[in-house]
Amino acid sequence: MSKQSQALSVLVASTLAFTVCFTVWMMFGVIGIPLKKQLGLSSTEFGLLTAAPVLTGSFVRLPLGLWTDRFGGRVVMFTLMIITVPAIALLAYATQYWQFLVLGLFIGLAGGAFSVGTPYVARWFPKSRQGFAMGVYGAGNSGAAVNKFIAPALVVAFGWTMVPQVYAALMLGTALLFWLFSHTDPAHLSANGARFSDQLAMLKDPRVLKYCQYYSIVFGGYVGLSLWLVQYYVGEYGLEIRTAALLAACFSLPGGVLRAVGGWLSDRYGAHHVTWWVLWVSWICLFLLSYPQTDFTITTIDGPRTFHLGLDVTAFTALVFVLGVAWAFGKASVFKYVSDEYPRSLGSVSGIVGLAGGLGGFVLPILFGALMDLTGIRSSAFMLLYGVVWVSLVWMYWTEVRRTDLLAVPAEVPAPPRA
Repeated sequence: MSKQSQALSVLVASTLAFTVCFTVWMMFGVIGIPLKKQLGLSSTEFGLLTAAPVLTGSFVRLPLGLWTDRFGGRVVMFTLMIITVPAIALLAYATQYWQFLVLGLFIGLAGGAFSVGTPYVARWFPKSRQGFAMGVYGAGNSGAAVNKFIAPALVVAFGWTMVPQVYAALMLGTALLFWLFSHTDPAHLSANGARFSDQLAMLKDPRVLKYCQYYSIVFGGYVGLSLWLVQYYVGEYGLEIRTAALLAACFSLPGGVLRAVGGWLSDRYGAHHVTWWVLWVSWICLFLLSYPQTDFTITTIDGPRTFHLGLDVTAFTALVFVLGVAWAFGKASVFKYVSDEYPRSLGSVSGIVGLAGGLGGFVLPILFGALMDLTGIRSSAFMLLYGVVWVSLVWMYWTEVRRTDLLAVPAEVPAPPRA
């Protein structure tokens, strides 16, 4: 098989594996709704339940990225998928809150697949196509939408316990397919012999910290809202779980599958240009989404008149769709930064940046629940995200924008004059 054919096979097999891993990782976003009623959970406890898998999925990203540099993505990805199967299957037999939390932490290992596949896939392609390749792989984030199609149907038809049983079988079968259709190239292994502590030293690089902050909103926000939106629709608009999940997929699906388009745009226009416009679109959408349902009364010449101001379900869904598209592009553009600036430490840096994004996805659902318990305002989740985007915009302006023409297409490098 030619190198080009192997690269394509690796890309397809890895994307499939990542999609399934992400589907499993987002499982509590749907089954957590019947569990909230069964266990009598508060909004904060519900947020912690949905976020538990995200915690371990975040912390393992850094060592997984390092191990991918050293041992290769094929072995690391296959091993990761296999060891999550028992915990997924056992979830169907859990009955107490602490049991769901503990098993959720083990299931969360599946979320580390991103830091394995990103460097694994990228090294099979030339630099000019790495943004697109990583974007295609990153489209596995659409597993969040796949979960919203599969899990609600299983919950309604068979009860929530059927979901982990089906997902365990799906994870096992996909792991075997990945092993059969993926490949290994010894040239892709890290040959610099760096120690673990040496590779962690790049956390001192301010550019890495900046990319971590960007990713904490475009990926962490994506994960947090993917886990939160189904119950938001149920509570805010009184929808039943299947309809709520279908509408929530209007955010999750473009937020995953359009990542490949974001990779192409980043290759074409540069990571900086794409990320800047992503942040501004996010700022506008989140400003509108933050406004709570409001009734106000004013005194007129004819007496008091009451008005209602708030987003209906159609306008809300349209805005979260646009937000999902923007964050799909942003997830790809941030990793285009990484592949351009750290080609020899791609696994290490992608692990660090992925860790930051994953931690955002862990913290945000808990904060969403805490804010709702504290204020009683559901849209407070979007108020929080609005503030995080402000931080990214200010940071980017002071470190990049002031010396960059954001409307210009990167100029081609002129050819040297002929002798």
